[in-house]
Order: sequence, then C-alpha cells, then structure tokens
Amino acid sequence: MTISLDHRKGLLITAIGGLTLTVDIPLIRLADGDPWTILLLRSGATLIATLAIWLIWRKLRGDAPALIPGRAGLVVAALYAGTSIAFMMAVFNTSTADLVFILAFNTMFAALLSWLLLKERPRPATLVAMAVMLLCVLVIVYDGVGTGKLLGNLLALGSSFLLASAITVTRRSGQDMGFTALVAVSAPLVIAVFMVAKTGYNVEAPWWIIFNGAVIMPVSFFCLATGPKYLSGPEVAMFYLLETVLAPIWVWMIFSEAPTAAVLAGGAVLIATLLTHSLWQLNDSRRRRAALAVRHPA
Repeated sequence: MTISLDHRKGLLITAIGGLTLTVDIPLIRLADGDPWTILLLRSGATLIATLAIWLIWRKLRGDAPALIPGRAGLVVAALYAGTSIAFMMAVFNTSTADLVFILAFNTMFAALLSWLLLKERPRPATLVAMAVMLLCVLVIVYDGVGTGKLLGNLLALGSSFLLASAITVTRRSGQDMGFTALVAVSAPLVIAVFMVAKTGYNVEAPWWIIFNGAVIMPVSFFCLATGPKYLSGPEVAMFYLLETVLAPIWVWMIFSEAPTAAVLAGGAVLIATLLTHSLWQLNDSRRRRAALAVRHPA
C-alpha cells in the first residue's frame, strides 16, 4: 500500500513539474522584449526566489542542501549557466517547434556522455534510438538552412548538449545538486546586466517574464527534481517530453506560429522514438526487479 501511495505521489509531483515547464517558452514570447533584457529579468527573478526558498528552508529545518557543492558543483553550475544563455538565444533565433524538438535530444546526449565518461555502455536498443533521433534532428536543422533559423537550431543543439553534460557530471559526483541549476542563473544574470547597460532595457510586458522566473522555474525544477524519490528514471524522463509536445501547441494557439511539415514529421518521429525507448526501459527495469525478487525471496 505504501509503495502504491508513494508511486502516485511521485506521478502527481512530477506531472506538475512537467506541465509547469511547458509554459516557459510561451511566457518568454509574451514578454515581448530583446533577449538580454528577458534573460536579465528571468534570471534575476529566479535567483531571488531560489535564495528566499533556500534561506527559509535553512531557518525552518536546518538541513538545506548546499547551493553549490564543491568543485563538481561549480562545473555543473557553469554548464547550467551556458545552457541558460544558449537556450535564451535559441528562443529568439528559431521557432518554438524546432527548439523543443531539438532540446529533447538531450536524453540521447546524456546516454552518449554516460558511455564515454562513466563507462555505462548503452544497450543495442538505446543505440538504435540514438541513431533514429539523430536523423530526426538533422532533418529539423536542415529545414532551417537558408531560412535564418540555422543559428537558432545550432544554439538549441548546444543547449541540449550542455544540459546533458550537467546531468552526467551530477551523476558522476553523487552530490545533491538540487539548487545548483537554479543559482547557476547568477552568471547569465551578470552577463545580461552588462549587455543591457550597453544595448538598453527593452521589454513590453515584464510581468510575464518575472512571473516565469519567480514561480514557473522554481516550481518546475523543484518538482522534476523531487520525482526520482518516488519514480524510476525512465518514468521521470517521460514527463520532460510534455514540454516537447505541449510548448509548440501553446505557441501555435497564442501566436499562430505553425511548424513546417518537415519539423512536424521530424518531431513526431523523435517523440515516438523517445516514448518507445522510455517505455522499453521502464518495462525492462520492472522485469529485472521481478527476476531479482524471485531469486532472492524475502
């Protein structure tokens, strides 16, 4: 009974995090400003909210994890900072559909990095999924050649790779990096302050991006980071696909930004591949646990 209740709790918490994250890009677009001003407001609001939560946690319970745990924490923070900057630049240089479909590729980047750095060799099914997803991403990126979106697509690929690198370093360190991704926005914040001082402050609706940074980012990251306490890795990973599926729909509904046929085709195959691979991992892990339970009965 306890296991069932914990599993349901994990599904609810992680679903809230995944659904919350889907409005990130629409809120950035609604703010209607230049990239550096948006980055300044979003990063500043996130940093203030994160520090407030951490200080309250520390005062009430006294067991708040370190904001940046050691050298590994510094590396992870730097990777998340690079991810944030590349992501923001990609938002303003490519379509939402291109961006979220390419960002979904971070799952396969993480598998490849784990193979190279952690010596965790992917199974044949994972290698096949990686090959299919690579072809999908190449279709999406190629569709942007000559349309002015190529730079944005390459930035999205860079953001995806940096995010996968941050996940890999976190796994290798074994440290609690719960707050590290959030306080990492301090580096983009400093750069954004410098750039805004040069180019000027420009945003039409700042309340959208302040709400995004102060509420959406902390809630989504906290819930998605809490999910693994109750769910397996493959289950949690599937909730990240919600942004890939829903963000382009919200943008399509709000801004009438319809994806091209090539992007829709590549994205559909990419999502199907990710979902199939995640479900395969989940079923395989359940079979292994069942077999282990039979061999070693309580």
